[in-house]
Amino acid sequence: MARLLVIDDNELVRTTIARMLKSAGHTVAMADNGRSGLAAARDGDFDLAVVDILMPEKEGIETIMELRRDHPAIKLVGISGGGQAGALDFLEAAKQLGADATLKKPIRLDHLLNTVRDLLD
Repeated sequence: MARLLVIDDNELVRTTIARMLKSAGHTVAMADNGRSGLAAARDGDFDLAVVDILMPEKEGIETIMELRRDHPAIKLVGISGGGQAGALDFLEAAKQLGADATLKKPIRLDHLLNTVRDLLD
């Protein structure tokens, strides 16, 4: 299957998404913020990255923009549960700035796997 990268500062969310993707046969690496996610992307050859929007150190929109610039072939999925501005505002911005798809937290397994499959096909 594919090599995927999950970037999320929330350990429970990060490991849950990784487990979901591994259950579909993918190889999954994880990073706990945008800075470490970009470092992982430099060191690995990933087909797709799932990127949380609201993170410390380097937030997701900036991470998506840098991944798009430095790794144009990687497929990008922005995820967000919201915050004060609401998830849809963040997700729309992510899409306009380089994400191929977006998902609102909490993420359903079928939505995640269908999105990943569609982007990798």
